[in-house]
Amino acid sequence: ATVVANELQPHRVDLVRASVRGVPDGTVQVRQGDGRSVGEDEPQLYDRVLVDAPCTGLGALRRRPEARWRRRAADVGPLSDLQRELLTSAIDASRVGGVVAYVTCSPHVAETALVVRDVVRRRGGAEVLDARDPVRAVAGPDIPLGAGPHVQLWPHVHGTDAMFVALLRRTDDR
Repeated sequence: ATVVANELQPHRVDLVRASVRGVPDGTVQVRQGDGRSVGEDEPQLYDRVLVDAPCTGLGALRRRPEARWRRRAADVGPLSDLQRELLTSAIDASRVGGVVAYVTCSPHVAETALVVRDVVRRRGGAEVLDARDPVRAVAGPDIPLGAGPHVQLWPHVHGTDAMFVALLRRTDDR
């Protein structure tokens, strides 16, 4: 398998490249580009797509408390618009039957469940999968994950950042 890592910001491209040093050649391709165009440029190319969406970062305040001074309530709207575009592009880039993971380090519903709901309603051609079983396969069967289908991790419950995970399967070939 080959992993293609796409990042918009040049300095983050360098960070991704540094993090995959030592991985066998040809296994990871790191490139700079706008994720909003991947679905149009590479339609139905990928079996799996991970959207690590830019977000307010409110879920990481425990580790980065200074982040609270860098964000305003007015940032949520433009970020959630970008998140919708990225998730739509990811679905377009996945093959029929392919799975898209949408992940943020925000607990804000406007950046999490509402983004997923809106994209599924507007775009169609995708079904929401239950993300709890894959998380339990990694974290253990007894981890409390709520009613699903999304997973919201919490610092006070899980000892992690407040991470959100949604899984979607592409069902159309348009």
